Amino acid sequence: LALIGPHRSVSTLSLREVAREAGIAPNSFYRQFRDMDELTVALIDLAGRSLRTIIGEARQRAASSERSVIRLSVETFFEQLRADHKLLHVLLREGSAGSDAFKQAVDRELGYFEDELRVDLIRLAAADGGAVLHEPALASKAITRLVFAMGATAVDQPQEKDAELIEQLSQMLRMIITGARTIAGNPPTR
Repeated sequence: LALIGPHRSVSTLSLREVAREAGIAPNSFYRQFRDMDELTVALIDLAGRSLRTIIGEARQRAASSERSVIRLSVETFFEQLRADHKLLHVLLREGSAGSDAFKQAVDRELGYFEDELRVDLIRLAAADGGAVLHEPALASKAITRLVFAMGATAVDQPQEKDAELIEQLSQMLRMIITGARTIAGNPPTR
């Protein structure tokens, strides 16, 4: 992960570069992975699991506080975007620049996010006076894809723009949720 950056994805790394960074002989690499593609898919899976755990914890913290679940989740996403370990960068870059196998792995991870978010959206709506959402699976897909698209844009921008992007993204997500509630016949959210 130390080798990737704003203009460098995992798919552009050579086996020798990775082995040198890890401090192992290139032949030792093959004891763990068949090839660089297998390493990249493993990193995508790790990135997805890690981010889902962190975002899930943020949603739980927000549910037990006065803070907006949307705002806290978006802030947490951006914190991970700027973190040194660059796991989120793997998801953002390989989904658009990598091979078909990488794109499928990223799409699978996004599907996991969508499933978890769908459950949370249904639960949060029901807790808000028994409200329902129109097509919660579609709303969660719209939210997930928007967040990751904005993240892909933000990763190349200076960190000073994060506050503005967080505000914009939070408003966009509220619009999606308000729209899903309204179409289902509920009053808009606060």
